[in-house]
Order: sequence, then structure tokens, then C-alpha cells
Amino acid sequence: MKIKICGLFQNCDIDFVNEAKPDFIGFVFAKSRRQIPVEWAKAMRPKLSPEITPVGVFVNESLTKIAELLNDNIIEMAQLHGNEGETYIRELKTLTSKPIIKAIHVKTHVDIEAMQDSAADFLLLDHGAGGTGQTFDWSMVGEVKKPFFLAGGLKADNIEQAIRAAKPFAVDLSSGVETDGKKDKAKILEIVRRMRYE
Repeated sequence: MKIKICGLFQNCDIDFVNEAKPDFIGFVFAKSRRQIPVEWAKAMRPKLSPEITPVGVFVNESLTKIAELLNDNIIEMAQLHGNEGETYIRELKTLTSKPIIKAIHVKTHVDIEAMQDSAADFLLLDHGAGGTGQTFDWSMVGEVKKPFFLAGGLKADNIEQAIRAAKPFAVDLSSGVETDGKKDKAKILEIVRRMRYE
């Protein structure tokens, strides 16, 4: 089971994930309380363990900005959380060879069905706009042809249930590994330990 810790925004967060060794981390470039400037991501990238894949999170961002961050190796994957359609995704894929994740705001099973043949390399199934800390009904997932990240309100006390119900490629946590709005080293270490060794 792959693990993504999203929404790193303090220098110490890099130290936390370097110790815990999740598979992916997320830098949020979209408007959010966890939004980071490009300059910070550029400064942190060399400090990130080479075993961890950095993902950039965007909402309706310009194609050139995303492609530049990917092609300059500041991030290795782009996660699209806005209204980016298939034309946008295909155009981005002409500008970079890096993988694309398309987020789906799951309200019904139809939302997932509609994206089964997306040009994106991965899907991300979430409750809403991202970072809300709320779950959705995992029984709606059903059979998904494309590998997907499961997000939305995941934390230590529900993650095993979520994995059994949805069978994702990866789990994506943000608020579930925070205390008082900041990443919590103990929570990150605990969730990675659970996923790796239980």
C-alpha cells in the first residue's frame, strides 16, 4: 500500500517525512491554508529524501506553470483538483512526460464512472475540494480500472476500514496527520508504520 502525506508547508515537515518515508508527499500550490510559494518548494526539494516522490497540487493552474515545475524536477507528478477537463489533461501530457493525477469529487458512483477512461495516469477520489477532513461513502468506489489515490478524512482510526472498502493504489492523508493545523511528526510516523508493518 502506497502512502502520500499531503500539504507540507513548514521546514520541519520535510524532516518528518524524511524520517517516516512515505511514498509520496504533496506540495499545495493552489489557494489553501497549506499553500506554499514555488520558491519554498524549490528550496525544500533538494532536502527531500530521494525515496519520496513530490507531487504538486493545483487548481485550474496555467499549463505552462505546471509543466515548468514538472520539467524542472521540482515535482515529479501533478495533481489536478479543479475543473481541468480531458482536453487540458491531454495538452499537459504533450508538455511533460511526468504522471498526472486527476482528483474526482465523489458524490455518487457516476462521478467515478465518468472518469474511468481519463487520459490522467491516476485518479484521486476525495470528498470535496481537498483538505476538508471529511470522508465519503467508500462503498461507492466499486471497480475502478485506473489506479487511484483515496483521500478525504483518512486518519489512524479509519484508514484500515477505508482500504478494505475501496482497495486503493495509495492513501492520501493531510489533516489526519495534523494537530492544531500543523503536521504532527508522531502521527505521520504512526500511520506509515501501520501501513508498512501491519
